[in-house]
Amino acid sequence: MTADITDVIIVGAGLSGIGLACHLHDKCPAKRYVILEGRDSIGGTWDLFRYPGVRSDSDMHTLGYRFKPWRAEKAIADGPAILAYIKEAAAEHRVADHIRFRHRVRKAAWSSDERLWTLEVTVGPGGTTRIFKCNFLLMCSGYFDYKSGYQPQFSGRESFLGDFVHPQEWPEDLNYRDKQVVVIGSGATAVTLIPALAEKAKHVVMLQRSPTYMVALPDTDRVANFLRSVLPENWAYAATRWKNIRLQQFVYYLARVAPHKLRSLLLKRLRKELGQGFDIGKDFTPHYDPWEQRLCLVPNGDLFESLRSGKASVVTGEIAAIVANGIRLKCGREISADIIVSATGLNLCVLGDMQVTVDGAAVNFADKYSYKAMMFSDVPNLVSIFGYVNASWTLRADLVADYACRLLNHMAASNSRQCTPRLHSQNRHMTAKPWIENFSPNYLQRKQHLLPKQGDRQPWLNTQSYAMEKKLIRDSDVVDDVLEFNG
Repeated sequence: MTADITDVIIVGAGLSGIGLACHLHDKCPAKRYVILEGRDSIGGTWDLFRYPGVRSDSDMHTLGYRFKPWRAEKAIADGPAILAYIKEAAAEHRVADHIRFRHRVRKAAWSSDERLWTLEVTVGPGGTTRIFKCNFLLMCSGYFDYKSGYQPQFSGRESFLGDFVHPQEWPEDLNYRDKQVVVIGSGATAVTLIPALAEKAKHVVMLQRSPTYMVALPDTDRVANFLRSVLPENWAYAATRWKNIRLQQFVYYLARVAPHKLRSLLLKRLRKELGQGFDIGKDFTPHYDPWEQRLCLVPNGDLFESLRSGKASVVTGEIAAIVANGIRLKCGREISADIIVSATGLNLCVLGDMQVTVDGAAVNFADKYSYKAMMFSDVPNLVSIFGYVNASWTLRADLVADYACRLLNHMAASNSRQCTPRLHSQNRHMTAKPWIENFSPNYLQRKQHLLPKQGDRQPWLNTQSYAMEKKLIRDSDVVDDVLEFNG
């Protein structure tokens, strides 16, 4: 079978993949590249999710690309606005011609003899196989399974007479007007969905097993909008980005050094938002410390307004079974429903669930150490983007994209065809730690055993710290005593 050969292949045309392609276009203009996208459009998450009210839970001055200012007045943007921003970036950097849609990578095999990756790709609904080869592989496939979200096995689900939906597979024609809706879950998706559903539904119940930390913020950034009116666009964007990054870092730092203080501050603000008549202890006080899971952003306090108005309510309890007309809890209470929305999370996957081999040997990433949280021990010519769990995803995506371009340019200048992180003797017996520590959401805990390890020293740490990684990734030389260059 004839192979399509290029210098670089990017897997995924979402926020990270398009951003990385823009970096390549500007910083590595001599490199030929192709983007392989399993779906039929760009945008990734922001094209896949179509449920009512879908929006970011990060401000767009940090979720946006470093090289492309966010111009809209709203800093907390909805899904269509973010998708339009990604498409605009792709058009400005002439990325679209490089994308191959409906190309899903199934296998990737590295050959040290050829100094090439060989990718087995399934094309289109018919499943035709094509072969692509490249010297360097850039993984931007995200961290969750696009095929389906996480769905617990609820007893009696088949007996339910209404519509049962998962937000990842939202039906375009779902009619929830004047319907009794129950949303299972209290994470970011539920917090986003409920105010949007409450605008038309008869009533919406947020059914949670346990509460989540929530904080209300305006969806506009007055400082950003003022700076944009008095400064050149790039200056205003850079200043706002710096401000918001520092704020994110301060809140996360406070969560680590003074969790009880931050907990008290969050609950105090929550009581002020909700007013009287709510059981804060039972329904709004989590059993974990802040930032052991992501804080849920409530733009303009819209969820709290829905709760105060009576259009929505919160029930805390465990599900015993789904019944014909709703849900029965273990305490015996029944909640009636015409529609049940299972906002129960996602299924995490590693590198798009593709099979990877190096010189014929299968790679189990759980056995690998991550180098600067983007490459893997003994896996050549592969960089993967996995954003922050405590800040905007794109902050790390931009750092990694910039590093990948510098690495490619160094390899070209030094006539190197292979670059591999190696565990030398002094590091082979270092303490292995989970790839992400002190972060406990269920989607991560279910698949933590599939993720690579981090070590106990640099550059094998996954710090989840933008400030530290600016020094480790952006400001450091690509040549060190860990990367081995050959060929």
